[in-house]
Amino acid sequence: MKYCIAERRLMVVKDSRFSITDQCDMLNIHRSGFYYKPMGESELNLELMRLIDSYFLEHPHSGVLTLCAYLCLTCNYSVNVKRIRRLMRLMGLMAIYPSKQLSIGNKAHKIYPYLLRGLKIDKINQVWQTDITYIPMKKGFMYMMAVIDVKSRYILNWSVSNTMDAAWCTEVLKETIALHGKPEIFNTDQGSQFTSAEFQKVLNNHTIKISMDGKGRALDNIYIERFWRSLKYEHIYLKPADDGLELYKGIQIYVDFYNTQRRHSSLNRKTPQESYAQIAA
Repeated sequence: MKYCIAERRLMVVKDSRFSITDQCDMLNIHRSGFYYKPMGESELNLELMRLIDSYFLEHPHSGVLTLCAYLCLTCNYSVNVKRIRRLMRLMGLMAIYPSKQLSIGNKAHKIYPYLLRGLKIDKINQVWQTDITYIPMKKGFMYMMAVIDVKSRYILNWSVSNTMDAAWCTEVLKETIALHGKPEIFNTDQGSQFTSAEFQKVLNNHTIKISMDGKGRALDNIYIERFWRSLKYEHIYLKPADDGLELYKGIQIYVDFYNTQRRHSSLNRKTPQESYAQIAA
């Protein structure tokens, strides 16, 4: 929608035979929408988001009040709870803790049970996991989605986007299946992107069992969470990107390193690529 509005705004500027008011009426654009240019987050908010992301990665149980206290008392920022709550929602972060049912999910979205508890995972493409994380840049931020094979820890596919909608997630899923076949079980959290009808339709059409993390359970999606930790501490925080293109290239280099060179103790010091190929043979 943003791009459509931008194109129509350009059409208004190019045609000078009519007044801007008349052109906006013809293109069904409100004049306030024509003149308004969305502003990104301020430098202060971007810095706060970087600090929140780093702290939350270590302490995923931290809520708005804890993070607000950390930023005010430890980092010496004068911020209030309202701002931190908005930034956490923008980043897609939510504290992990047992709580009462304070909200009701969308009844149109089907929630599936968690299937990995007690399951022996002994082959590749038996279980895949996916998640979305916030990625900070020097100016601005992006979201990243990745799909990991649980047995081998191999990153099968990934993508970055400036929005985290269901259509983007569905395209990444389709591409991953096209590249590597299909898993027996696909595990996600209960995010709206993954409970959406279009995302679940792809899984059901390929007869893939759907598994979803329980609410308030930090360890259900631990394999992809470990990858986020490695990515951020070994690359993102050390080499913050200037823009989306630099971010994409940097992540591409890191994922290649992670898959082909980074040896894991849980894999008997093999790389994920070696483990994925060996188990497949």
